[in-house]
Amino acid sequence: MRAKFMREVASLGLPPGPGEAALVTPHDLEGLPEPAERFFRFMGVVGKPRDWSFRLALEGRFRRTPAEAWMRCRAWQYNSSLSVARIFHLKLSLGGLLPVVGRDTYLQGRGRMLIRLFDLFTVGDGAGEAYDLGELVTYLNDAVAIAPSMLLGPAVSFSPVGANAFGVALADSGHLARATVSVDGRGAPTNFESSDRFCADPKDPRKVTRARWSTPVGGWQEIAGRRLFGRGQAVWHLDEGEFAYADFTPLPATLAFNVRPGT
Repeated sequence: MRAKFMREVASLGLPPGPGEAALVTPHDLEGLPEPAERFFRFMGVVGKPRDWSFRLALEGRFRRTPAEAWMRCRAWQYNSSLSVARIFHLKLSLGGLLPVVGRDTYLQGRGRMLIRLFDLFTVGDGAGEAYDLGELVTYLNDAVAIAPSMLLGPAVSFSPVGANAFGVALADSGHLARATVSVDGRGAPTNFESSDRFCADPKDPRKVTRARWSTPVGGWQEIAGRRLFGRGQAVWHLDEGEFAYADFTPLPATLAFNVRPGT
């Protein structure tokens, strides 16, 4: 899976980098809402170069509906801020027998969700404005959880929400992804919430409806002077109740920052 993922990322024509090498300074945090400043300091970005890409593998479990049993899965992803790109590949076995590969991508302002059985037969292919905005939200979520210095640029704005939360918005290619980040007293993110994502109807996956989406965080760890979440979930908040559909643990040994696409 890793080798195939790397080849595909390398073939997409993404900017090879490097990005801006300037260090993040306390001046870069001036004027931010206090919880946002607390967040950046907790994540350890001050005094380090700005990140322009990262690559990470995760393992965990996934399900398509609340009634479905959890399925073990593994994922690889690569994000770049040079062109605001996100490539996320998920592999699982449906019913423990049939291999399925899902690709979530945001490239050149366009989002897409492609699902293929045996990675040969397409069983789902979502695209359009709902996917453009939804995939941009996931890029924003990744930046908060993994590479927050990607947020320190003119395309990102911050707003006050409360004593332990702040709003963040990312503009790209005519889209505006908005979210609220909750933090604890240290500045550690505890949750990320957005209503700029769209949930597929279980009865007709071709139909999608705007819904609140959150990614609660289960603990933080320090890796080589950086903070990395210990566990993360993805949850839909629907009229009929909450639906947690993904539960991931990152694999720290695979984490790399400021790497060329496909490496």
